[in-house]
Amino acid sequence: MFDVIVVGGGAAGYYAAIHIVEQAPHLKVAIFERGKTVLSKVKVSGGGRCNVTHGEFDPRELITNYPRGEKELLGPFHTHAPMDVMAFFEDRGVSLKIEDDGRVFPQSDSSQSIIDCFEAETKRLGIKVLRNSAVKQFQKQGEGWQVTTMNKHYQTKKLLLATGSNAKIWNQLKDLGHTIVSPVPSLFTFNIKDERINGIQGISADVSVEIPPKRIFTSDREDLGLKSVVKDEPVLCSEGPILITHWGLSGPAILKLSAWGANILHDYNYVFRVNVNWTPEYTTGSMEGFLKKVKEVESKKTVMRTQAVQLPRRLWTKLVEAAHITKDEKWADITKEKLINLAKQLTACSFRVEGKSTFKEEFVTAGGVDLKEINFKTFESKLHPNLYFAGEIINVDAITGGFNFQNAWTGAYLAAMSIASQS
Repeated sequence: MFDVIVVGGGAAGYYAAIHIVEQAPHLKVAIFERGKTVLSKVKVSGGGRCNVTHGEFDPRELITNYPRGEKELLGPFHTHAPMDVMAFFEDRGVSLKIEDDGRVFPQSDSSQSIIDCFEAETKRLGIKVLRNSAVKQFQKQGEGWQVTTMNKHYQTKKLLLATGSNAKIWNQLKDLGHTIVSPVPSLFTFNIKDERINGIQGISADVSVEIPPKRIFTSDREDLGLKSVVKDEPVLCSEGPILITHWGLSGPAILKLSAWGANILHDYNYVFRVNVNWTPEYTTGSMEGFLKKVKEVESKKTVMRTQAVQLPRRLWTKLVEAAHITKDEKWADITKEKLINLAKQLTACSFRVEGKSTFKEEFVTAGGVDLKEINFKTFESKLHPNLYFAGEIINVDAITGGFNFQNAWTGAYLAAMSIASQS
């Protein structure tokens, strides 16, 4: 018999359990982890450094990083925000730093600092951590819950699910009447095979990117044929650093597109076009005008050697080649057609995306428990008293930068405060 069972030995589960016992030391609390390793996602986060949160302290600005959950998280972030999370760790001896891009990491640059902190706190507070304890079933028992693992039944007054993207748990919640928004991947990179980026992996640039609308065919009543209808507005757009990789394109600008377009790109079956403007201060028209001036001033020099815009040289070379300009051609000799081609390659470089890759090991899912069925003051189920949620199990996800962890910390904290106050 436990007062509280927390299912899921990850960031949200540990954070909640610690806060519960700190507020109500008399409560008997256990964390159930299905695997033999706890905090595995914390371990790999931020390339092994653990991107704890983000140094954005204004809740109204903070919520703009959440494609799903923006409106619902405003109140919770006023209660428990990044500064509170930073204070939690620093009060326990984990020094943190805010990097230039706003991401928050341990001073040690090691996720082990966070893991050691959590394990020391659970030991200090007497929280039981049961590894290899996959939950097979949970069902209501009076005002509490019965939780069943492979070979044991446990009783608890309060049940907190912090299981992340777990299809089995979602299916059980469906059986209890909860609506589960179908999960789709978020935060992924684009698989592209294209000569323009082949062999130049590691190159990065600040760009603007957009996904143009797919061609939509509608029936024309006059001739019963097919008529192509194309909207002018892009389906998605983003800007920021982009990274050329072995498999295609990555970096913050791409990851933002994947997060905000998680459902759209899933519907596209991850086959679509993406347009990259390598020089976002220019349009195709203004770039064409600029290149005409360069042609006049640098007429005797070769286009390949005269880098007209600030781009990595290997990328410039690839784009010049893509405009069908040879390495010996001088500015004076390039035709109007080739000049226009170069302007397009620089400002509207279109790539065909065929598939996706997980961003490092930081897999994030859009989808989960419908937000309408959660009380965001307590993160308690509106359908079942004494059932709580925290972390990625609910239909909240964010762009990269520590924001997904912040959702986990905030939900875990509010659930913990509600559970402790009722004890």
